[in-house]
Amino acid sequence: MDVNNSFSAYPPPTALILVAILPSRRDLEIARVLGWYRIPLKSAPKVVAVDYLAFYQTAAFSHAERWRINYIAPVYGHELVLRRELLRDEPDHPRADEEYYKIQIGALQRLPCAIVADTWRRLTFLYTTGELLSRATRLQDLALSGEERTLVWKSLRERTSLPTSYETKPLPMALDDLDSDMLAFLGFLDTL
Repeated sequence: MDVNNSFSAYPPPTALILVAILPSRRDLEIARVLGWYRIPLKSAPKVVAVDYLAFYQTAAFSHAERWRINYIAPVYGHELVLRRELLRDEPDHPRADEEYYKIQIGALQRLPCAIVADTWRRLTFLYTTGELLSRATRLQDLALSGEERTLVWKSLRERTSLPTSYETKPLPMALDDLDSDMLAFLGFLDTL
């Protein structure tokens, strides 16, 4: 897997980070190759305008990769789109006409040490900071408390009043560079 392994530094201590579910290997590949992540509007957290996403890998991953955060990515912006626009190979999906946030992200960066879930396994979304992420070894270490919680909630309220933006960045690799198996896996054979 082509992921930026030259992790030079954690996000700045004040960076606002959303820990988001990575439900499948396909979603990891979409994030890595196409540079976006999706969240259904009806189950989205109140604020998606964050600085970074941290990806929590579920039981769908191998034993060595599940129930942990291995990757983060900077966020460039977001927009609302229909699911059918995101996953063109699933036009008849029951939620095809539902709105999803499409979050534009930069290159995935592998954390030097995974953040594991020992007792917390079920997670929806979790806000944290760059400082907490840099010190965390367990998922519980990302939880906000005291003054941190107050500062993050203030930042979240401020971000709700900002206009949304979506900044398109070049894909980490061109679709032309992918073989047909990978394109089929990502659901993009019909676009060529």
